[in-house]
Amino acid sequence: MIVATAPRFLVVLDVDSTLIQDEVIDLLADAAGSRDLVSDVTERAMNGEIDFGESLQERVRTLAGLPESVFAEVGGRIRPTNGVNELIVGVHAIGGVVGVVSGGFHELLDPLARQLDLDHWRANRLEVDSGRLTGRVTGPIIDAEAKAIALREWAKQYSLGLSQTIAIGDGANDLRMMAVAGLSVAFNAKPQVRRAADLVVDNCDLSQVLPLLGLRG
Repeated sequence: MIVATAPRFLVVLDVDSTLIQDEVIDLLADAAGSRDLVSDVTERAMNGEIDFGESLQERVRTLAGLPESVFAEVGGRIRPTNGVNELIVGVHAIGGVVGVVSGGFHELLDPLARQLDLDHWRANRLEVDSGRLTGRVTGPIIDAEAKAIALREWAKQYSLGLSQTIAIGDGANDLRMMAVAGLSVAFNAKPQVRRAADLVVDNCDLSQVLPLLGLRG
């Protein structure tokens, strides 16, 4: 979508534990009975201890056999982070653009993104065959580099320089997009992300980002 008046800036957020309070893969794993294994692998991946792409495939394998009705079930359990609506409304109010890029899944993100009135979103896709998850993802894996690519692509679409971009994340797979953004914000983040970020927000309320953008405070 190209608008007639160019936006002032682009805000790109991570999803799990940033846009929302949950790790969606953990919620899916609850339904599969693999929560303990998946939560441990998720934590190690977010700390940068293991490769994200490999960890994603390992976790998704545990979901094999789940009915696709699990998407609606888990979607009803997702909790948007406090202040997310205020952040999106505040950015939109001055013509800014909000996108999210996730190591999670389109099947859960799509309805949430529409509900929150996001401008752009990108995530992985789970393979489904005959109404059941196969335990595989389909298409390119959205890893750290893919997140950085999404930020660059959306900035280019709006003729924005990278200095006009803000990246907000919490885990190791957010570090590359944070590195290329004009301003990086660690939100309730892991230690290495806090060290790398330009700014740190510890309060789990996304509206606290607004003063950092000069929108209120």
